[in-house]
Amino acid sequence: MKADKWLNCRLRDLQAKLQEKAHWVSLPVISRLLKQRDYRLRVNRKNEEGKSPQERDQQFVYLQQQRQAFMTDGQPVLSVDTKKKELVGNFKNAGRAWCQEAIQVNVHDFPSQGDGKAVPYGVYDLIHNQGTVYVGQSADTAEFAVDNLAHWCEHEMPTRFPNATQLLVHADCGGSNSARSRLWKEQLQVQIADRFRLEVTVCHYPTGCSKWNPIEHRLFSEISKTWAGCPLSSFETILNYLRDTTTETGLKVVAHLVTKVYQKGLEVTNEVMAALNITPHAICPQWNYTIYPREQGVLG
Repeated sequence: MKADKWLNCRLRDLQAKLQEKAHWVSLPVISRLLKQRDYRLRVNRKNEEGKSPQERDQQFVYLQQQRQAFMTDGQPVLSVDTKKKELVGNFKNAGRAWCQEAIQVNVHDFPSQGDGKAVPYGVYDLIHNQGTVYVGQSADTAEFAVDNLAHWCEHEMPTRFPNATQLLVHADCGGSNSARSRLWKEQLQVQIADRFRLEVTVCHYPTGCSKWNPIEHRLFSEISKTWAGCPLSSFETILNYLRDTTTETGLKVVAHLVTKVYQKGLEVTNEVMAALNITPHAICPQWNYTIYPREQGVLG
């Protein structure tokens, strides 16, 4: 037999089986005998990575090299992602909070009983340990993601990086900033590269590796701790929790409410893609590319 042991029944079921064979054993004795043989009530443990892309290690090394090069040159390095969507209203929020009495919330998590869904899109500045979260109220699309990046470039980049000529973005392989998304790349060309005259380099994390994206453990995890056990009763409440998120290492968070409604299913034609000034990198070109500003006469 393998070393792994499991038993999928209750103690009373075991007791009944033993009684069928004329063994009268109490529940505490059965429990004690099981524990002596290393049986415990256990939950599943996420430990198997599964099949990984062959270029996974190569991409991680390249990500670190790109990050170090940009930091050495004093160019902005951003980590971006969309946090889990949250129901807005008097709903239960995971976690515990210090209080004299438990907060009373709705029994059911029906969206119709709330004020909508919050879509938090984060932009994390690795160099300055600064987070900016844009709370949307509609769809999580590539247009929404790049709009937020453009807002960051317009309002925060001039103060922290007044001489920036390049921008490095770390992003997941899927979602609104997917490596395969045409709209993501087209919007980066128009709203970032052309508008701010920046060379935009994007390095995606391989499929299944989003937990290594710095924004996950440096920003999103701290936000979850801040509002743990607290109902997200309104969009203003969400913004306040976001702005209150800090750490001993100096993390500060700015939050904005995005009221624009974004349409799903927008497509980018082959002609528009052909006009992009985009260059895949030699290493893992499916995940790494740089978008250069176009000449004024060819702007789309």
